[in-house]
Amino acid sequence: MSDWDSQQSSVGNNQLSEGCECSEDEGRKMKRREKNRVAAQKSRKRQTQRADLLHEACELLEQRNRKLRREVDSLSEEQHLLTEALRAHEPLCPIMHCSFASSTSSQSTSLQPDNMAARSL
Repeated sequence: MSDWDSQQSSVGNNQLSEGCECSEDEGRKMKRREKNRVAAQKSRKRQTQRADLLHEACELLEQRNRKLRREVDSLSEEQHLLTEALRAHEPLCPIMHCSFASSTSSQSTSLQPDNMAARSL
């Protein structure tokens, strides 16, 4: 083999090795792209799952909020009815309108509403 032939052979080998490097680079790029694609898919799936969980939690909290608002409305209505019943009862209540103040005995004073409240504390 002449010098020229050996040079041509080495040039051809260099081109082949460069071609191999290119195909190796392409292979690495393709693997990296595939790995990135899979990672992006996983990330999107996790994000969707998180959004689904948040949506579910939001629905549960809204249901609870509606239930609590109904309970507040019910208790407000009950308070209103009891307040009205108390107002209707007050003029007829003998305890609220005791006239024991004219009596001087300590027993009768202890029956007055103010003193009864103080004793219960």
